[in-house]
Amino acid sequence: MANLIGETTDITVPAVKGTYTGTGPTYIHDGGKGVQGHSQNGYGVQGTSEVGRGVVASSDTNYGLRATSRTLSAARCSSAEGSGVEGEAGSTGDGVRGTSKSGNGVHGISETSFGVLGESKGGRGVVAFSDTNYGLRAASRTLSAARCSSAEGSGVEGEAGSGGDGVRGTSKSGNGVVGISTIGIGVHGKGGRLAGFFEGDVEVTGDSRLTNADCAEDFDIADAELVEPGTVMVLGDDEGALHQSCRPYDKRVAGVVSGAGDFKPGIVLDKRQTGNERKPIALLGKVFCKVDADYGSVEVGDLLTTSASPGYAMKVADPLKAFGAVIGKALRPLKEGQGLIPILIALQ
Repeated sequence: MANLIGETTDITVPAVKGTYTGTGPTYIHDGGKGVQGHSQNGYGVQGTSEVGRGVVASSDTNYGLRATSRTLSAARCSSAEGSGVEGEAGSTGDGVRGTSKSGNGVHGISETSFGVLGESKGGRGVVAFSDTNYGLRAASRTLSAARCSSAEGSGVEGEAGSGGDGVRGTSKSGNGVVGISTIGIGVHGKGGRLAGFFEGDVEVTGDSRLTNADCAEDFDIADAELVEPGTVMVLGDDEGALHQSCRPYDKRVAGVVSGAGDFKPGIVLDKRQTGNERKPIALLGKVFCKVDADYGSVEVGDLLTTSASPGYAMKVADPLKAFGAVIGKALRPLKEGQGLIPILIALQ
């Protein structure tokens, strides 16, 4: 039997045309063939073109081109200088879509460049979803599994529901999370309840900068509804709960309730639940304190101690009585009456 050779010089007339007019089964690809090519060890059908498409396949209702293979890739596309595969879709379709029952939906491999590259002008470059596993999993044998960068936005943005982690980093022997910045903040934590949570040791090789004023510690407070920031507190006999000071030169003085005025606690120790109402007591640093100047005009640098006015400090008039009952030093004068002034806590 002779080969069938088709030639044409008319652009509107195909060199070879095959038409199937039967109805066939429901699915078109199971019905008849317009053209069928078969080969035992070569190409079933080969199309070549010097300037146009080698093969063009189109369909009104089904696949334009469907390729299957029992053992290898259903389709293999290659290009010397262009894209191996280029997919284009309308407003609702996928440019390229890969599905698999047990393997990879899409597998991209490159020896020197990107295995998979996704770009978008107005949407996401790449979106990954999964119902039960990782939406996206990246792995590398020698470098970072994933590298994210942005010219103006965040390099990495993580968002989670009520029970997950926005960003989670784990490592068997290295760093779970490393944040590096040339001129900004290496790691910036912001949260409604906790900006950061550390389980285990924390090592800092640089300075730790606390922008607020005092070092405080939480204590159980007796009659907490009557106690406000700036109140002078003393030790009580009821299992460590603090009370407002109410007598002069009281050696049981513990500190001042933190948080009054412009000063807030820079660090708070012993944050835990005890079943009682607790408040931070400034033990070191600057704090606003309630002072009664009717016992003596207060100047900058004066030592302060407890007074007979509940919750108020006063100027030390008798240094011998003040030994062990000094709260700190005044940082602002108070000529008369009661007021709230900043002091430097120095219990002694």
